[in-house]
Amino acid sequence: MKFNLSEATSAMTDMVNSFIQRLPYLAVAIVVFFVFYFIGKGIRVIAERNHRHHNLSILLGRITHIVTVFIGLLLALAIAIPDFTPGQLIGILGLSSVAVGLAFREILQNFFAGLLLLWAEPFRIGDQIIVNDYEGTVEDIQTSATFLRTCDGRRVVIPNAALFTNSVMVNTAHDNRRLQYDIRIAYGGNIADAKRILLETMRASDEVLDDPEPTAVVIHLDENSIQIRLRWWVAPPRQFDVFHSQDVVLENSINALLENGFDVPYSTKKVLLQDRIK
Repeated sequence: MKFNLSEATSAMTDMVNSFIQRLPYLAVAIVVFFVFYFIGKGIRVIAERNHRHHNLSILLGRITHIVTVFIGLLLALAIAIPDFTPGQLIGILGLSSVAVGLAFREILQNFFAGLLLLWAEPFRIGDQIIVNDYEGTVEDIQTSATFLRTCDGRRVVIPNAALFTNSVMVNTAHDNRRLQYDIRIAYGGNIADAKRILLETMRASDEVLDDPEPTAVVIHLDENSIQIRLRWWVAPPRQFDVFHSQDVVLENSINALLENGFDVPYSTKKVLLQDRIK
């Protein structure tokens, strides 16, 4: 078989001419795609401004964005490729779905877990949560991972599948939060007076809520001391407010006990040394 240069040149010329003829259609297809892309992005921004159901708004905004961009892609392909039909794209996706599922199983797990987290709203952006060994404020909930800002200013990226399958403690789920701490007093002092002083000290603190009321109850007696458990409520229940309230309550409580003649014992250890006689 002999190579025919004229046929090759003619075929190349036809391809170039065909491409030049399709350039206006390609330009229109690109414009249509970007129009749908920015429409979807605008709908997403508007939807995410709903602060009452913020997570649900994020979910609906992202789904709407994806659907709008997909429709724009189908229209752009139909304009750019004359023989293209949506059924061809669906067929290609169907043939490759098994391979994609096997190759990106964890990615898909995190994606669907992210959608479920946004839908169920177990926590919202701005909440302070504890999951496994991490504690921090939720900065963003994406479809693949959730971003936490820890109390010391670091970022933790947690896969959504881990959040969906593990227990999560939401410290700011409710308006109030109860704190407690155990204080010991020595024997010889009046227990009722000690409890009264501790209650008055807590009630006088601005960081302690009046409702529910604070409590002071004896929980343990050992050979050296009486253990009294203080319980009080704070609002808002954020980490800074919790630490600040605990600092104020404990400082005022210890000072009040000492000023009223109570002995506050501290832990001691006895070390016995024996000489071995040979």
